[in-house]
Amino acid sequence: MSERTRTGTGTAPAKPVGDLGRRLTARRIQVGLSRREAAARAGMATSYLGYLENHPGATPSTGALLRLAEALETTVTDLSGGTVNQADQADQAAQSALPAGTGRAGRSPEFTELRPGECRALLASHGVGRIAVPTSSGPVIVPVNYSVVDEAIVFRTARGATPALGDGRQVGFEVDHIDEAFSQGWSVLARGTARVVTDPQEQRRLTQRAYSAPWAGGSRNLWVRIRPFTVSGRRITV
Repeated sequence: MSERTRTGTGTAPAKPVGDLGRRLTARRIQVGLSRREAAARAGMATSYLGYLENHPGATPSTGALLRLAEALETTVTDLSGGTVNQADQADQAAQSALPAGTGRAGRSPEFTELRPGECRALLASHGVGRIAVPTSSGPVIVPVNYSVVDEAIVFRTARGATPALGDGRQVGFEVDHIDEAFSQGWSVLARGTARVVTDPQEQRRLTQRAYSAPWAGGSRNLWVRIRPFTVSGRRITV
């Protein structure tokens, strides 16, 4: 397939407009391919295709867009949103500004409980979660950037910050993914006791192993670890 056919214009592929991930997912499902199959066709890692589908701000290279267009039997123009007119772009922008979950439920949704292994795999695939901490005035839930190291949830915070108040207490930790385009998604809940990591050697090890750092910046050098005693999850598909 020539580049002219793949792009649909014969010119350089357009820069992706809006949510490229939704267009990729929708087209992949339309042609009946699993993520693994589509990635194999495009000659890329399944995890990278998953990243493109799940991160609205992802900007793949021109070569990656060309391979995806060929694998999904479409054009780069369609994948990148180049055929969207200004009115459609304005509508998409308005839709993307809405909070997740305001769309209609899918037709014939299916609710399933996730197995523990699935829960742990999904927990390890993300970098932002929500920790529920008991306080004297009631439970408080705040987001944190986290990593999973040796099946334990670890994150850095500051002394006196809300996440640090969980030290020595049973806490809840939740991650989820919502696919607004298809009214489906999943969530995982882990429960365990939070502990501040005080051993200097262990602190250095966590610093080396962690893949997510605090977005809030500043001095956040207090490591907290949660070893879940139970994990549960659920998924909604259509």
